[in-house]
Amino acid sequence: MGEHGRRWLFADQLGEHFLDSDDQPVLLIEARSVLRRRRYHRQKAHLVLSALRHRAAELGERALFLRTDTFAEALDRAGGRVSVCGPTSHAADAFVRGRAEVSVLPSRGFTSTAREFATWAKGRDGHRLLMEDFYRDARRRLDVLMDGDEPAGGRWNLDADNREPPPAGGLDVPGPWTAEEDEIDERVRHDLDRWERDGEVSFVGRDGPRVFPATAAEARSALRRFVGHRLPAFGPHQDAMLTGDPFMAHSMLSPAINLGLLDPMTCVRAAEAAYRAGHAPLASVEGYVRQLIGWRDYIWHLYWYFGEDYRDLNRLSAREAPPAWFEELDAGAVEARCLSWALAQVRDTGFTHHIVRLMVLGNFALQRGYDPARLTDWFHRCFVDGYDWVMVPNVIGMSQHADGGMLATKPYAAGGAYINHMSDFCAPCRYRPSRRTGEDACPFTAGYWWFFARNQEWLAANPRTARGVHGMRRLDDLDEVCAQEAARGDAPP
Repeated sequence: MGEHGRRWLFADQLGEHFLDSDDQPVLLIEARSVLRRRRYHRQKAHLVLSALRHRAAELGERALFLRTDTFAEALDRAGGRVSVCGPTSHAADAFVRGRAEVSVLPSRGFTSTAREFATWAKGRDGHRLLMEDFYRDARRRLDVLMDGDEPAGGRWNLDADNREPPPAGGLDVPGPWTAEEDEIDERVRHDLDRWERDGEVSFVGRDGPRVFPATAAEARSALRRFVGHRLPAFGPHQDAMLTGDPFMAHSMLSPAINLGLLDPMTCVRAAEAAYRAGHAPLASVEGYVRQLIGWRDYIWHLYWYFGEDYRDLNRLSAREAPPAWFEELDAGAVEARCLSWALAQVRDTGFTHHIVRLMVLGNFALQRGYDPARLTDWFHRCFVDGYDWVMVPNVIGMSQHADGGMLATKPYAAGGAYINHMSDFCAPCRYRPSRRTGEDACPFTAGYWWFFARNQEWLAANPRTARGVHGMRRLDDLDEVCAQEAARGDAPP
């Protein structure tokens, strides 16, 4: 078996790029205790177990597949040495490094190595670790969308071209790839039903047909569907939201990539090839590439760079517990149309695209002062593509500004006007985005000013939010707004 024995593949390391050869022996472990640690979304549990069991079936006798209560029990049963690529959480990393029989290799599944990030970060010499700078460095280093020494099209970032509101008639694009369940999916569903019935585990969200790839072959098909039919329309409306089209032209590939079923560079090269062949506009391709070699890798490296204590930061002193209706994805309890819709999407699929996460769910939580650690856990549990490394920086840093600006230069707070501009939610809603007081006051508009009022000292010191503080201080009904929102408490809007 070689110097390191079998290659242990965690359930988010299932692709061939986590192996060194096509005949390397493999260890796969399904540890039931993982499902008891958190109250995961039912469809997330299904997807992970389905992917793990499909991989075991593909590998056949090449894999030792152990279904045990804990990882430690499985390692004891397996015996001998194993190697593992660096895990994707602090806890898992500490566990594998504490086992004498486990050799820990550098992480895989990302486009930049830890050494490359460290070299880039050291070169910043105390300056902010800006994602845009990291992204441009990665473009050069990986030779992605480059024409010689210059970016394709002469501009590094085409984000300004990708902020259009939704078209009145919706997007005219084919739907995303769809899954076909098999007997493995059926068995997973049977097991989850039994474990839940026996009280061994508990889930949030609804069960439903599997939406996302569970094998590398399915993931490659989903990638081809996206690049061939949806990528051209992705860019301009990637920040838009439509009631009747929850997926818009997004790739829907993050669950597959985060399971390790797709190498992100495979996605990058496929998108670039579409641009070079004239099949997709540069703005769409650049926007997609930036999500992968820019934002995704940036978040991954900052998770390790900031360290384990980062998750506990709470610079805005947000202490409210998310209310039961939020925790339970009770969309029916909510009258605010955008928030009800967002919760329903998470409830029914375990997924929404990034703007719904940031500007509806995260924005509402920020305005209400939800505890960032508890909110991070909620995103981790409820989203099929949510893992510790994904959600800690995205929620603590990007969404809730709980790190005080270590990751993002300002809080992503916005009133109802933003949601009205970027969606079709507001016209039929009982709340008016222009109103901040009264029975028809938009909870996002009122909540925006309430957030500024509670945090005005901190926000006044930030050049990017100081203007908002000045605007707040000119409101003649600010006291009424704050009293109204405080009285709302944890009641659903």
